[in-house]
Formats: sequence, structure tokens, C-alpha cells
Amino acid sequence: MTATTKQRVVSALAALAIVEFAAAQGCVGDVVADGRVDGGDLGTLLANWGSVTSSAVSAACDLHPDGIVDGADLGVLLAAWGPCPVPVVPSWATLVQAQPDAAVVTVPALRQAILSSGFAWRVRDTSTQIEMVLIPPGVFAMGCSASNQHACSSAEDPVHIVTISSPFYLGRYEVTQSQWTARMGSNPSFLQSATSQVPSALVPNRPVENVSWNGIQTFLAVTGLRLPTEAEWEYSYRAGTATAFHGLAGSSGGTNDEALVSGIAWHDTNSSGQTRPVGGKAGNGFGLHDMSGNVWEWVNDWYSPTYYATSPAQDPQGPATGSARVLRGGAWDSWAQWARSSYRISEPPMYGYNDFGFRVARNP
Repeated sequence: MTATTKQRVVSALAALAIVEFAAAQGCVGDVVADGRVDGGDLGTLLANWGSVTSSAVSAACDLHPDGIVDGADLGVLLAAWGPCPVPVVPSWATLVQAQPDAAVVTVPALRQAILSSGFAWRVRDTSTQIEMVLIPPGVFAMGCSASNQHACSSAEDPVHIVTISSPFYLGRYEVTQSQWTARMGSNPSFLQSATSQVPSALVPNRPVENVSWNGIQTFLAVTGLRLPTEAEWEYSYRAGTATAFHGLAGSSGGTNDEALVSGIAWHDTNSSGQTRPVGGKAGNGFGLHDMSGNVWEWVNDWYSPTYYATSPAQDPQGPATGSARVLRGGAWDSWAQWARSSYRISEPPMYGYNDFGFRVARNP
């Protein structure tokens, strides 16, 4: 599958999935994703009248999905006129922001998908104070996204279409040293001293590291949180993109250029040999930070280099058994090419290093 073909397949499937999920929630007409169906949506739809283009806004206006924005779509919008349903805040959470911020979730189709899930966008896990954002259901092409400078490994093939069927919450940031210590009583991290780049007041906001997959299970057990699956992680990283690296300022559709990675990741050439406080680099289209760089992130799956050839099309959970677990995203001491959306490594679950960390997920 060529990159162009993959992008077209992803765009078509994602647009259809977004419309279907939105219709189920009765807010399909909220084209600009501001919580209401009103004149702003009507104006946007009329401005995109005609054949659907590659623009995410144009695709979002195809409310009666047939490849053209016309009277059928106008009828759907007018039938949904008025306020959207009030987003639900999970019982385990405290509300931070109900509607997705258009300055953060810049793609209208992603805002629409978040609203259509029926759940609030940003919440804080009440027991741990970990901030989380809603990741809506959707469809994406999982696997090889090469950069301009480096090809993929065989473990990233074949590219395959995956459906994430249910919404979930994912930590906006990697779990920090202070969040870990508050629950576990001690800090296992190697990098917990102040430096000229990270003053003592900010050290607690460094990601916790030197944690094994096995050790994380205790943290999860006492908090009710979980690790994302590998498919959930990659879907969340991509946030609607099909490139090697997720979107950033001036390139919301993502990039294949490793020279731009320093805008989204702490890695070997810009980290000064250390982790940095979470959230210091640009977030992706869902509002997630440090998905590239800072620390490798454990996910829940066992690792197999050939799993993609037999992976289920819906909500894959990884191999049933194995000897190593998957880590994603690259780290402060790794090359930029390892921060790619599809790059995978593995380690035995009892191992922990000073560049291994994690972020948490929770079902609403």
C-alpha cells in the first residue's frame, strides 16, 4: 500500500466513522465542534458546498456521507439545530474542560469525534490528579510510517486497517515522578536531581523512569488505571495523521522530516542527556504531549515481530503470550527516527531503565 493510497483509505474510513459515531449521539451537525448546531455550522457547510475534497473540514461537512456536500447534508444539519448533549464526566473524574479547545484540537473532524463520544474532553483522575483527554473511536492505518531519512523495520509491517471501537481516556502527559511517589511512597527514577536546565522546583514534573512493566502493575492496581494497548497508543499518537511524526505548528497534518522532530520531542540531540518536565514540547492533534521522546512508554501488549500479519481488525490486544512487552515513542537518549509513530521496541517485563516510563489510560 503506497503512502498516498494509505492516506486516502484512512481519510475515507475516518470520515465515515466520525459521521456514524456523531449520528449515534445526535450531534452530527456540529461541523465546527463547539457544542452547538447553529449559524457557524451552516456557514461552514455552505462554504464547502460541492464535491468533498481532501480537507478535513470538507469531509466533516459531508453529514450524509456520499462524497458531496449538498442538500442532503443541509437537511441533516437543520434537523440537528440547537445545543449538543451535555458531555458526561466519568464518576472517577473531575471536570477540567467539557468541550475540546479548538486551539489545541485544531482539526474539526477530531473535535466532532470527541464531542460525539458523549464524554467530556479533559478530565482529571480524582484519586491521582492525573490529567486525561478523551480519545474518540475511529479507524486508522496501523504500521509502517517511514521518515524521509529512514525506512521502517520489518516489525512495523504490514500496514493494516484497525478500528478502535470505544472511547477511552489517555494521560495528557507521561506519569510524573511526583504522581508515582504520591502513590508508591518512593521514587525509582535515576534522573531526579536538579540541573541547569531543570531547576529543583520542576524535578517532580519529570516523567518517572527506571520502571519495569511488572513494577507498573502495582501502580495500576492501586489507582484503577491501566496501560493503553499498542493499537490505542498508535491511534492516539497519530491523531488523524498518517505520517512518521504527528502534527506540529505549521504542519497539522504531520511530517516525515526528522529535522522537525525537536519541535515535539526531547531526544538525543536536544535533551542535554536528561529527561525534561512533561508537556514542554508541542502536543498532537488530541492534545497529548511527549508521545515522541522524553521516555519510552510501556504499553500493555506482549511483543511479536510478526503480529501485524494476523492482528484482528478491531481492538487488537496483542499476542496472547510472549517473553517481552512493547515500548513506544522514543526517549531522551534515542535517535529522532525512533520517535516515529510506528516504531516499536520490546524488553522483558521485569526490566527497567532510565529511559523507560509510561502513561495511563482509563475507560469512561
